[in-house]
Amino acid sequence: MKKALKFALVQTIPVILGYVVMGIAFGLMIQEIGYNFVWAFFISALVYAGTMQFVLVSILSGGMNIFAVATITLSINSRHIFYGLSFLQRFKEMGSAYPYMIFSLTDETYALLCGTEIPGDVDKKKATLLISLINHCSWVLGCTMGALTGQLIQFNTTGVDFAMTALFVVLALEQWLAADSHLPALLGLGCGVVALSVLGPDNFIIPALLVAVIVLLALRKRGEPA
Repeated sequence: MKKALKFALVQTIPVILGYVVMGIAFGLMIQEIGYNFVWAFFISALVYAGTMQFVLVSILSGGMNIFAVATITLSINSRHIFYGLSFLQRFKEMGSAYPYMIFSLTDETYALLCGTEIPGDVDKKKATLLISLINHCSWVLGCTMGALTGQLIQFNTTGVDFAMTALFVVLALEQWLAADSHLPALLGLGCGVVALSVLGPDNFIIPALLVAVIVLLALRKRGEPA
């Protein structure tokens, strides 16, 4: 367990830094509309969806019917369906941790689990669980800290959310350097650019993912490296 914990901590440092900063931003925003740190703690612990939590601030402050909330949530988080498909077997092998692993599969956790090679002397299941758990705890910590200090610290949070963009860039570069084939990355980039130009920033994610998955499956059936 000590080896797994040490390994997981080292791997999650970039995500911890990004999550704490972004979590503080969310905590400040939720506190500004009248919800204290208790709300921030439970929202971050039970919802645990970075982008959707920021949307939730607008929902709570402006009001929205349940159908609209469900539709927005599905459109924002439906990409996780594609993430989960590649981890079905791996998560099933983790026994009782299986439900939590599904719940905790965020963008950053997915990137880490995909791009991290766990050494042979480290328990793979424990390391995988700890990576997810540490990321989750760092997000909860950041959100709670932000709400707790929201009334004491006054500063402009404009641009703080760029921390997550920078984090994605770092994770993408690490996976690019570690990958044997760059075809999936280039294919995903190409599908994203085309879908963005055709459908716009609000509707491009799901079509781009669908096309990329279909093409990769077709290449795999033909026996080409993908």
